[in-house]
Amino acid sequence: MEEIAGDINNLNQTDFAYGMSNESESGKTDNVKLYFTFQIRNDIFGISVNLIREVLKYSKVYRIPRVPDYIKGVINLRGEVVPVIDLSGRFYGIESKITESSSVIIVEITDHEERIPVGVMIDAVRAVTELSDDTIESVPEAGNRIRLDYIDGIGKVDGEFAILLNIENVLKIEELSDFN
Repeated sequence: MEEIAGDINNLNQTDFAYGMSNESESGKTDNVKLYFTFQIRNDIFGISVNLIREVLKYSKVYRIPRVPDYIKGVINLRGEVVPVIDLSGRFYGIESKITESSSVIIVEITDHEERIPVGVMIDAVRAVTELSDDTIESVPEAGNRIRLDYIDGIGKVDGEFAILLNIENVLKIEELSDFN
């Protein structure tokens, strides 16, 4: 897989946006977090950059027999076998179409105090965006197509809403391993 964003944790805030700052106009520092935003179908999602190891352009994924359709398979990431989950399949039950914009985000989740890399397939990369706590809304209890425990909040990004994911809940190993 071709790396398209590199090691996201080694970048600093000025790598992402011109003229953005953690200081409000009054001079005090807001509680600002960076989110990697991306698209699945017609929806925009975000994951905290602290949980992302790297972002890869989609390439060969080796299928695994007798697993749910949303488990695309595995990739070889510098000698490490990493499962790849199709988030469109996980959320909507509709498999993603592979396009030039398709990418895989490598996140690290914790399972029994061990850090495990997992790839999540997305339709398109958007941007890395700053969101302060006062721009993140709580999750409405009605009208969700995605389980509430998968969502940390709703952020407003360039006039559009982004669903901020709790990726640890989305990728719970116990759930992903239950094929019944």
